[in-house]
Amino acid sequence: MELDAKVDRLRALLGELPSVLVAFSGGVDSSFLLRVAHDVLGERCLALTTSSPTTPEEDIDDARQLAAALGVQHLLVEANELDVPGYAENAPNRCYLCKDSLFVICLREAARRGLAAVLDGANVDDLADHRPGLQAAAEQGVRHPLVEAGLSKADIRAASRALALPTWDRPASPCLSSRFPYGTRITAERLARVAAAERFLHAHGFRELRVRYHGEVARLEVPLAAMGRFLEPATREAVIHEFQRLGFAYVALDLQGFRSGSLNETLGPRKHEGPGGIPPAPRIR
Repeated sequence: MELDAKVDRLRALLGELPSVLVAFSGGVDSSFLLRVAHDVLGERCLALTTSSPTTPEEDIDDARQLAAALGVQHLLVEANELDVPGYAENAPNRCYLCKDSLFVICLREAARRGLAAVLDGANVDDLADHRPGLQAAAEQGVRHPLVEAGLSKADIRAASRALALPTWDRPASPCLSSRFPYGTRITAERLARVAAAERFLHAHGFRELRVRYHGEVARLEVPLAAMGRFLEPATREAVIHEFQRLGFAYVALDLQGFRSGSLNETLGPRKHEGPGGIPPAPRIR
């Protein structure tokens, strides 16, 4: 479908709902979904964001500011995925545990306020990636209107730009736990170290990046075009000094460059497995 038709389909789907709670991270997808949902439903739309050690503080601030700019009622709930049994062990189904916990919070708040549906910002591209959280959504009846309307990430960026949303070209910002290879234990101290390292690089003008945690080694992923800057003496020395101050013994630059979800490359064909590791049949409503 053409983009306009997909957006019209999204508006129609949302218009069929009496009221909604949007699981709102402040990223490209959930920001677009929230904007359209608020356009269609007005005060019958609530945004919910969880604040936890796995979320960069800047992302929480951005979500708060965007919700205020859109005039959407915004609920910020303290959460800590590290308290979820099994999460810190960082198995390949970690995202299932996170999303399951998030949707429990969303459904509880929706029920408390008499809201009819909980919505998540998954898009059609997510269906081909390792997304265990999709099973958690299916089990709890959380809907994916962007998927139902056939919207891809590129569609959402284009439609967001047309709506003058500041998130239209925002780099993806998954939770900080995605920086840890599966099987590496996740702790609050390690999350804070990775967050500080990425904050330092952002402050030095690197926009799209990941700091992958490998024990004493910090593996940096940046776009190929940005690699040259790391070899400039002043930049290289500043990065090494700061990362060693943060507790890393070594700093490595990944020659393959930035790629979202690179730690999933070791998983093979698995996609949406839940607690048992078995991919479920698609259950997108």
